[in-house]
Amino acid sequence: MTKRLFNQCLCCLLFLSFNAASKEYLIILKDHLFYPSQIIIPANKKVKLLIENQDSTPEEFDSFDLNREKVLYPNRKSIIYIGPLSKGHYEFFGEFSPNTARGVVIVSDEGTQHANN
Repeated sequence: MTKRLFNQCLCCLLFLSFNAASKEYLIILKDHLFYPSQIIIPANKKVKLLIENQDSTPEEFDSFDLNREKVLYPNRKSIIYIGPLSKGHYEFFGEFSPNTARGVVIVSDEGTQHANN
């Protein structure tokens, strides 16, 4: 019993330490646009992008700069991990709506999220 409790506590601590080290940023896809279209994240840290597709059609998150590609199914949430990244601008877009679904990840020392829609 004691060993089982110890293992459960250890798992909880590992989970909490990972969540504390990995900051989460919410991006919403609606009407073939990303909101916010600009996020600012901290340099040299791994972060989690939680992308919620509120459209009734699929989209594909694509970024040559971030080396990421993921299908975003309609009315579902998807997770993409990025980083650690050095300071700079990293563009992303929706492959099925490249003229409207566009955004940028700005990596800086501050790392606070800002909207620029």
